[in-house]
Order: sequence, then structure tokens, then C-alpha cells
Amino acid sequence: MIDPLERSYIETARREKRARLEALGIRPFAYRFERSHSAAAVVALWDDAMGDAGPQVRIAGRIAALRGQGKTMFAHLEDGSGRIQIYLKRDQLEPAWPLVELLDLDDHIGVTGRLFRTRTGEVSVWVAAVELLAKSLRSLPRGKVEKLADGSTVVHGGLTDPEVRYRQRYADFAVHPELRDDFRTRARAIAFVRRFLDARGYLEVETPVLQPLYGGAAARPFVTHHNALDMPLYLRIADELYLKRLIVGGFERVYEIGHDFRNEGMDRTHNPEFTMLEWYQAYADYIDMLEMVQEMVSGIVQECLGGLEHVRHGVPLNFAPPYRRVSFCEGIKAVCGIDVLTASEEEMRAFVATQGESLEAVRTMSGGRLLDEVFKHSLEPRLAQPTFVLDYPKALSPLAKTHRDDARLTERFELFVNGTELANAFSELNDPDDQRARFEDQGRQREAGDEEAQQMDADYVRALEYGMPPTGGVGLGIDRLVMLLTDHSSIRDVILFPAMRPEGDRRASPDADDAG
Repeated sequence: MIDPLERSYIETARREKRARLEALGIRPFAYRFERSHSAAAVVALWDDAMGDAGPQVRIAGRIAALRGQGKTMFAHLEDGSGRIQIYLKRDQLEPAWPLVELLDLDDHIGVTGRLFRTRTGEVSVWVAAVELLAKSLRSLPRGKVEKLADGSTVVHGGLTDPEVRYRQRYADFAVHPELRDDFRTRARAIAFVRRFLDARGYLEVETPVLQPLYGGAAARPFVTHHNALDMPLYLRIADELYLKRLIVGGFERVYEIGHDFRNEGMDRTHNPEFTMLEWYQAYADYIDMLEMVQEMVSGIVQECLGGLEHVRHGVPLNFAPPYRRVSFCEGIKAVCGIDVLTASEEEMRAFVATQGESLEAVRTMSGGRLLDEVFKHSLEPRLAQPTFVLDYPKALSPLAKTHRDDARLTERFELFVNGTELANAFSELNDPDDQRARFEDQGRQREAGDEEAQQMDADYVRALEYGMPPTGGVGLGIDRLVMLLTDHSSIRDVILFPAMRPEGDRRASPDADDAG
């Protein structure tokens, strides 16, 4: 990367050029430019039968390469579709040549000219007119490109620091255009989700982001204050409770793709702001939802990657249904010998303590949190292929319906791929008295020190008292799904603008070593 002193020199020189342009009566920042083609479309337009009579085109983009040869100049313009070479000749551009001489790398320009092929065989535009669209006052941190003997290229230096890349996403995307494809994949996945659910009669809805009570997940919230109402409000941690209120109100199939917020630690799979898909269907249960998740995920993989077998994070994965199913309790018992339904909390704490957790942290673990830690250190890391883990203990699932065959369990599943949770689903609890008792138990867990235990939501219980039909519900993490599709190991790579510490804070980000 360019050191600060050199950057200061370049910025000074570019600002001097801006002043010279303005003295010539040239606006350094234009209002618009009407293009006839993108760069990729222009390249595709060429036909060798055209000879020297190529068509006229109007293109625009950022100058990605610039080299002068006396009274001529070659440049590459880059837009969202790719690059194309342009050829500028002084005697054909007078009186615009003073503008050409003041151009820099990264300036945005628009050109008009005819298409031709150079002696080296590159499709190019012979420029007849040029317009400055935006003067670059700061050079992008491009690396030095070296062309090797075999025709391949290697880049030296450039924008490589993960912290700078995440903080200056605009520069990251500008110098690493291939990264934009990850977000095109993300958009395709979300578009598929909408088509999938719309085709099955689901209604897309929007529920409150600011809520008087937070719930629907085990997490700490972000807290704000409403001045007019003089009351605290919380950024939602999940969409669940409002979507199920809609089921009570007669909307039988609903879904929401929205941002949730959790005031918790950051690591490779957690960002404080993230995107969740949640959907709920009346008269369905968790097995109905399992079949839908399997169909949806395999469809997304096929749509975005063109097949169902892929290597992700070095692991060959097969997304062809049916996916493996394993019981939460039996799966843990098979791995570490602990029967979580009969083992004491001391036995489970002893196991967790052998897995590297601090003794102080282990002593405070109880209830659902302790069960979750046992799962994380035993079964979860072994779930590489797409796997449904079913039938969780009640302490872990305060919003799920009691299992019809075992009152100690709930009708719940989670989908794991490569040891990471992608989806969570329930046969939704619709007994208001049972729900109230579960909230009260969560309250006792909060008093015992579990900051993530859920609050009592009396209005939600009241909604259930009006009667909610049997319902199946699912939450699917969009960011983690996109991580899988794009083969990234950090959630920050699939969020356009991930959460960062203030600029100048020298402490490393929690997952800095895993970035990239």
C-alpha cells in the first residue's frame, strides 16, 4: 500500500490538477452521461467482419490503467460489467487534449468513439470525444501487477489488510471487483427465497424493529430511548413473536426477511446486525418445516452454484436431499457418553470444563446454557454434511411445543452444515398457560444470572389466549447461508458494511485472524 507521505503528495498533485481543470472551465464533477453500452456489451458487439468500420459507442467508467505514448494515450475503462481499452489521439481530440493530459488513474470519464481491434488483437474504442465525469482526489490502493512468463499475473502490495478492507468497503470493491460477485450471489439467494415462499402462498410482511419488549431468541438486546413516550425501546433480536401474532390474527402463511440485532460477542459467525428469514405456517408442524427447509436450501444451492455437490472450507458437501437426521440427546450420548436428560448439572459442567472453558465461566452455567455448551463441545463440530438435529430438551426451547412422544423434549430442529447452524425451527408452542410457565422459568434463569434468558411477554401470552392454530415456524440465517455459498469463513465477508471499532482503535477485531 502507498505510505502516508506518498499519499499526501499524490493527493496534493491531484488537487492541483482539479484547480487547473476548473481554470480551463472544465467541471471536475459532471451531472450525467448517457451511455449506449456497458464495457462487456461493447466487447461482445465486435465482429471481425466489421474491419475498420466499427459502430459508434458511448461508454463510461473508472480509469483502471493509463499509459501515454507521446501524442497518443491508451487507457482501460472499468465499469460494473468489466473493462475495455480506449485509444486517445491528440490530433483528433483537440481542443480537449488539455483535459486528457490532466487525467489520473481512478478518474471517471465518458467517451464517444468507434469500435476497432488493435494490432495486438484487443477490442478497443477509438475516442472521438471525452468528458470528465468525476475527478479522483485520492488514488485507490491498487497493487502492482506483474505479468509472469506463462501469461498469468500476480499482484504485489495493494489493499490487503483485512481491517482496512472491511472499513473501506468502497475501496475494497473498487480494487477487488471479483468480490462484488459474492453480493450478486447473495441477491440471487434472497430472490430465490422470495419466489419459493410466494409460490407457496406466503405473504411477505414487515414487523417492528423497535420493540417495547424483546423476545424470540436467547440474546442480549440493544437498548434505546423514545423521548416522546419517555420509555425504553429495544432493537429486535428476532421477528418471531410478532409474526406469530399475525398467525393469531388470521394470516395463515407469513414471512419476513429483516435485520435483527444482538448485543453479544463477535466472531466468525456473529455480527451484531444480521439478516434473518423467518416464516410461519398455520396447521403445520416442525416436520412439515423440515421438508420445506430441505427443499429450499437444496434449491438455493442449485440456483446459485449450478449443482448440489461442492467443496466448502475444504470439505466436500452434498446438498442432495434427504439430509441426515440425528436426535439431540442421542447424538450427544453417542459422542461423549452423556445422557443430558438424566445427567446432573455437575456432570455436564465437568465435561465442559475439559473442553477449554474457564472454571469461572463453567461454574455459572446452568439450565439451557449448560445444555447448549455440552452440545457445542460434543456433537456440533461433527456435523459437516447437511444434518438436521431434532428434539431438543425443554430448557433450550422456551417457545417450542412439547414433544408429542416425550414430555421432556420439544418439537424442534436445527439444520447444521460444516458445524455451523443455518436454520432453527419449531412446532410452535400455542398453549398460553404452558407459554406463561416457560416465560416464568426463563425469568428464574435471568435471576440466576443468565442475561440471555427471555422476558415475560404478557401481550404475546394474551394473543395465544385468543387461540393460535397449530403452527410450524422457521428462522434461517441469510448471512451464514451466503457464507456457505461463497465459501467464506467470516461473516464480515458477506456483509457489505460489517460492524467495526472506531477508526484509530488499535485493538484487533475479534475475528481478525480469521478474516479474508
